[in-house]
Amino acid sequence: MEANNGKIKQVKGQIVEVEFLQNKPHMHDVLVLQADPSIIMEVYASATPTSFFCLVLTHAFKLHRGAIVVNQQKTIEIPVGKETLGRVMNLFGEPLDEMGPITTKERKSIYEQENDYQAISLPKEIIVTGIKAIDFFSPILRGGKVGIFGGAGVGKTILLTEIIHNIVNQKESNTVSVFAGVGERVREGHELHESLQESQVLDKVSLFYGPMGENAAIRFKTPLAAISLSEHFRDSLATNVLFFIDNVYRLTQAGYELSTLMNTIPSEGGYQPTLPSEMAAIHERLYSTKTNSITAFEAIYVPSDDILDQGVQSVFPYLDATIVLSRNTYQEGRYPAIDLLSSTSAALKPDIVGEMHTRTAIEAQKLLKNAASLDRIVALIGESELNEKDRTTYNRARLLKNYMTQSFFVTEVQTGKKGVFVGIEQTVTDVAAILQGQCDNIDQYEIKEIGSLKQLSK
Repeated sequence: MEANNGKIKQVKGQIVEVEFLQNKPHMHDVLVLQADPSIIMEVYASATPTSFFCLVLTHAFKLHRGAIVVNQQKTIEIPVGKETLGRVMNLFGEPLDEMGPITTKERKSIYEQENDYQAISLPKEIIVTGIKAIDFFSPILRGGKVGIFGGAGVGKTILLTEIIHNIVNQKESNTVSVFAGVGERVREGHELHESLQESQVLDKVSLFYGPMGENAAIRFKTPLAAISLSEHFRDSLATNVLFFIDNVYRLTQAGYELSTLMNTIPSEGGYQPTLPSEMAAIHERLYSTKTNSITAFEAIYVPSDDILDQGVQSVFPYLDATIVLSRNTYQEGRYPAIDLLSSTSAALKPDIVGEMHTRTAIEAQKLLKNAASLDRIVALIGESELNEKDRTTYNRARLLKNYMTQSFFVTEVQTGKKGVFVGIEQTVTDVAAILQGQCDNIDQYEIKEIGSLKQLSK
């Protein structure tokens, strides 16, 4: 047997155990089947001193015990450069959009190079999304990380798509976007592609898809390809990057599937014991330098609406802002269904968003907390039994909640309502007016899904 060859000991789904008696491979080395080089594997972990667990990244039909594999002595590489903008790719950088091959001058490993920690810069600038509830309660830092949490069907993907639409349509110079679709439906990826095309912003976005129909290994590795391209844009092409991933929980699930196939003892919460390091490997690469930034927007599915699930909690330590979608809010018909009290941001400080915004947000949160404590009383005996002060508090909280509803550009076809973009200064001014009682005589339904309070005077 040649020096770089190994022999398959066992095949278990998408996991193959390969034995190397000499010239042992390095972690992440690409292996191919000698009889059919189109079958690709990747070294994932040690199984014994002489054998290694490998992920099968293509079909496994021709794999069997005793088959010979060849170590390519390199990791997975993708094409990088401006030529990738406007294109849809898989984990290997191969086109999925039927627009021909992607030809670039350079290819890059999907695994991180040595980070220059001296160049890391802390974010202090705000990105305006035009979505009132986000800009006011969870302002987003340019170069920060934002998590969008929600259960099934409460609007995570639509909210993420609207953010992409609104930010990219501001036509900021020197900014591109990279999207990683992990474990979601092919239909949703197709709809996003069409939406970006209709908005005429597709030429500023690169898309990587590892949909739910793909095996766990592909889903697990797809974000790394998107991050690698983002790093190239940030460092080599000196551009700011908006990085989007939908869905981080599906990444966790893919890792769990692989861990189960390798008979790894699960952690106390039932997930793979490597979950914290997997989350760290993703997030530590999403940082900003003193010259250019990567701003990460992450959709996270919440199983059974349990925000305390370990797979969900593993993401929280890396986020600068959290946007929590509530099923109760969704059922009440307020869209976007953002839980205004649970959504937070590290940017909500006077030196970042300003004294007026910070003070108004604190007062708004206090109002919503006081109103929440009155909900049970109202449910039992009715609003009319509240004293005048509590009735005023309850009414203003409802006005504030309805004001935070908004029509989206990306749902215009479905709803027939024209999307609106509201500046952050206008939102702060309007919320201050509600808190000061200037809207007490307005019917709560008149204020629903308007842009700004200026529309009421028209």
